[in-house]
Amino acid sequence: MKLHELKPQPGAKKKQKRVGRGPGSGHGKTSTRGHKGQGARSGGTKGPGFEGGQQPLIRRIPKRGFKNIFRKEYAIVNLSDLGRFDKNQQITPELLKVTGVIRKSAAAVKVLGDGEITKPLNIVAHKFSQGAMAKIQSAGGKVEVIQGV
Repeated sequence: MKLHELKPQPGAKKKQKRVGRGPGSGHGKTSTRGHKGQGARSGGTKGPGFEGGQQPLIRRIPKRGFKNIFRKEYAIVNLSDLGRFDKNQQITPELLKVTGVIRKSAAAVKVLGDGEITKPLNIVAHKFSQGAMAKIQSAGGKVEVIQGV
């Protein structure tokens, strides 16, 4: 069998319904739209949420809450996640992304104080909790805040 010998299975291809081509076609005059009414008009359809005049479901359900469009998303890093790094190593958001501690899509990094830190680390991040800052500095490490996020 060659490529030019291929053809679809019998019954797989149906002929297109050609409407509005005169009375001999069987689909002339009203072009399968019936007489009068909304469906006979051009553009005679309502939107996907229309329920025949009944109050649509989307408008019956109560609305709750508030979505702050100016909210800043932070990738959360706990001190327990930083135990894998070497002593006195500079830890930046780029390094955290490369090592897989945070996801690549995160815009900013916030360090929280969950867990313990035993070695001095130089941590560069956008935000720090008070507890995390105290633990890092008590272990002999340094904290650097990135401005502008």
